[in-house]
Amino acid sequence: MGAYKEPHGGHLVDLQASSQDVEALKAEAGTLPSWDLGPRQLCDLELLMNGAFSPLQGFLTRADYEPVLESMRLASGVLWPIPITLDVDEATAQAAPVGARLALRDPEGVLVAVLEVEDAWEADFGHEARHVYGTDDPAHDGVKLLGRRNPWYLGGRVRGVEAPTHYDFKLLRNSPRELRDRFEKLGWRRVVAFQTRNPMHRAHHELTHRAATSQEANLLLHPVSGPTKDGDLDHFTRVRCYEHILAHYPDQTTQLSLLGLAMRIAGPREALWHAIIRKNHGCTHFIVGRDHAGPSTKPDGGAWYGPYEAQELYREHEAELDISMVPFEEMVYVEDLGQYLPRSDAKPEHTILSLSGSEFRRRLQMGVEIPSWFSWPEIVRELRVLNPPLHQRGFTVFFTGLSGSGKSTIANALRVKLMEFGTRHVTLLDGDIVRKNLSSELGFSKEHRDINIRRIGWVASEITKNRGIAICAPIAPYAETRADVRAMIEPLGGFLEVHVSTPLAVCEARDRKGLYAKARAGLIQEFTGISDPYEAPEAPDMRIDTTELSPDLAAQKILVKLEALGYLA
Repeated sequence: MGAYKEPHGGHLVDLQASSQDVEALKAEAGTLPSWDLGPRQLCDLELLMNGAFSPLQGFLTRADYEPVLESMRLASGVLWPIPITLDVDEATAQAAPVGARLALRDPEGVLVAVLEVEDAWEADFGHEARHVYGTDDPAHDGVKLLGRRNPWYLGGRVRGVEAPTHYDFKLLRNSPRELRDRFEKLGWRRVVAFQTRNPMHRAHHELTHRAATSQEANLLLHPVSGPTKDGDLDHFTRVRCYEHILAHYPDQTTQLSLLGLAMRIAGPREALWHAIIRKNHGCTHFIVGRDHAGPSTKPDGGAWYGPYEAQELYREHEAELDISMVPFEEMVYVEDLGQYLPRSDAKPEHTILSLSGSEFRRRLQMGVEIPSWFSWPEIVRELRVLNPPLHQRGFTVFFTGLSGSGKSTIANALRVKLMEFGTRHVTLLDGDIVRKNLSSELGFSKEHRDINIRRIGWVASEITKNRGIAICAPIAPYAETRADVRAMIEPLGGFLEVHVSTPLAVCEARDRKGLYAKARAGLIQEFTGISDPYEAPEAPDMRIDTTELSPDLAAQKILVKLEALGYLA
């Protein structure tokens, strides 16, 4: 452990085609079936192409995929813990059968690579989840991500044409070869890598500095800039925080470089994967801390993995990995000493100060002071830009209910009352207005209703993200679609679902347009509440029955709720 190693050895697989072959591939691509890569797929392809995923030469075929699941090894016997697969829809799988080539393009249609299809099969996500994550419970963040994939896998060798373009933080993006060359130029023979997907605070600084000095090594901060898990901060904010923390390390000891990795949130298995990737980048040591690459807690508050399970798995394979682990436990701030220590070094008589993640987020939301022992002011300022106090954030009030329940009337009353505050722009997305201006081509089938509601949700999410107020008043009859809208908006600001639960009989009695009568007579098809179901929310944020409640009082109840939640100052 910790013995001297050359950080620049080891073969990197180069999947970039020669300049002559690139021109031939570009000419051929126009005749090939094509697949537009999603953000996670684009990350995987880039790391395949630049050698970060060495020894892989493309997306796994079943001959490699199955042993990776079963034993964390490729068919060759080489250790590889995470399946790297290309998921596509059935139509693409049929258009690019085994023996064919598939053009892989970025979202703008630029040709990135060509896949030589060697294998195709229908994915079994439950089977994969149980092996990679140890569970198929959709509450696990990694399983949730797996469930969003397309149903078919294609495997085969990749021939790179053009690396994906990044417009952000160009000076911080380095391929494995570029980092190896930099270490060589700087004379860094021992390099400790640190993986993170979250902003770094004082505890992280202390941990990484101790890890590097304990190995008499230099430090590579190698944070993930690709997709992580739902609810994580955007990488722009995180990278600005990393740039600030860089100034707190001794000069000439530490480098910052971004890794365009799409995380799987696979805990112990992912720790091994991260180590292999860092070895490919020229590092000799890798920090594995508490709950490495772990998901959020279980619904009951329990953990999916043991706090140091990743370290235990790493020890089993450390010699084979050929990159030394630097294990670290949780760092705690000891007030008596005015410094951070590993938890096991703190004595019973010491006063330990702590700030949980939820408490830190609460303080950001409420504008409460963050103690200086926890983080540096410049990092807190960056996080406050993204996480202003609740009364400065945007939010969406999403009404749902039957036609004639009073949604639009309450929504209009609420809009006027919110405009009285004058602190944020207010936009009303009423069902009829949206149908006229945004969804005029849609009918009333379930598919078209879902498209309409998701369009409303997307517009509301943009308004919320930009700190405005969106009031949505569609019927929104289906629970799954409403849940999708909530998931779309909640990471960006506030979301209040209001079920206007006025009974069907009352709604029919109010029907000035005679729509219910026409629906009962069969003149209007797929009418919610009559010939099409309405799935009432089981646990809305508010429930309002307008049978005996005026629109003014209903809007006032919503204002009081928003004020209690902190969205109105």
